[in-house]
Amino acid sequence: MTDAAPSDALIVALDVPDAMQGLALAQKIGDAATFYKIGLGMLTGGGLALANELSDEHGKRIFLDMKLFDIGATVEAAVRGLARFNHDFLTVHGDPHVVRAAAEGKGGSDMKILAVTILTSLDRADLDASCIKSGDITDLVQERAGIALSNGADGVIASPQEATLIRALPEADGKLIVTPGVRPAGADLGDQKRVTTPAKAIANGADHVVVGRPIWQNSDPRAAAQAVQAEIRSDAARRPNA
Repeated sequence: MTDAAPSDALIVALDVPDAMQGLALAQKIGDAATFYKIGLGMLTGGGLALANELSDEHGKRIFLDMKLFDIGATVEAAVRGLARFNHDFLTVHGDPHVVRAAAEGKGGSDMKILAVTILTSLDRADLDASCIKSGDITDLVQERAGIALSNGADGVIASPQEATLIRALPEADGKLIVTPGVRPAGADLGDQKRVTTPAKAIANGADHVVVGRPIWQNSDPRAAAQAVQAEIRSDAARRPNA
């Protein structure tokens, strides 16, 4: 396996039950990853403490995947509280009032607010069941992304299959696209329905890809992370401007 420096384009999702398991996993991965996602599933198991430890003591970048959604004043207060930890990314739902409140709450911090468009675990049947307006899911994602970005989001969370369309939006100039629903070739899809490989997601315009189960469920998570890093580097090497 190559010893090339890892890219922070890979964000490893620490989707394990508690901080102790998350820290053990990060230690197994070691220097094969520089960026970690900590989500709601670990919040009551010490997730925020783990985020602070990985950042402050191990120099890792942190993505807090909280997907905040509430009235504006509550979102603003929550984001203001989280911004003081100086982590890198925080997710909120892409509704305009939520995004505006989050942008206000982060103040002058460097934390990036990422808006969720439509969860990558959902398809059109799921949207119908939730009474979401009709239309092709790709068109809805693009529309929601443009609205979120124009209301102050620093970037969006979107399926890798929609990254190209979002990147083409005028509102997306200079903004981030982070894509979950990424699976290395041959990996099980799990609960994801709109997926592609890490290399394809980056080629489609994503800045970062989030990979969870294919790494943390692997018997050798370090090697699994290195394999994703190699795929990302391989795609970058093929690009004319790489």
